[in-house]
Amino acid sequence: MSGITDPVSDYLTRIRNGQQAGRKYVDIPASKQKRAITQILLDKGYIRSYLNVDDGKQGLIRVRLKYDVQGEPVIRMMKRVSTPGLRRYTGAHELPRVMNGLGIAILSTSRGMMTDKEARKAHIGGEVLAYLY
Repeated sequence: MSGITDPVSDYLTRIRNGQQAGRKYVDIPASKQKRAITQILLDKGYIRSYLNVDDGKQGLIRVRLKYDVQGEPVIRMMKRVSTPGLRRYTGAHELPRVMNGLGIAILSTSRGMMTDKEARKAHIGGEVLAYLY
């Protein structure tokens, strides 16, 4: 029995692999955390849409990937920051700026998942999960 030790890293890897293969969508095992990250990606325009699929178990998130007019993925880079072995936390005044504000940092805060810009506006810090641009 093998379990996934880092679900966020697995999530990012599935999206990255789907984009490199030119897939229209990828299926990802669902969790509350992954649904929140997916909603952020949708709100910020990094994916087309997503659908919650009931498979009789934990469910799946079917993420429709987004490409530009040349067929290149909209998400150019995804980087996992905080890992299970080394957690990365930041205060409200030290929130990272990805690509000088062009990208986003996804944070897990006491008020739920949000981007660095939303956390800066709310004056709260948290665990920096990933960078995207």
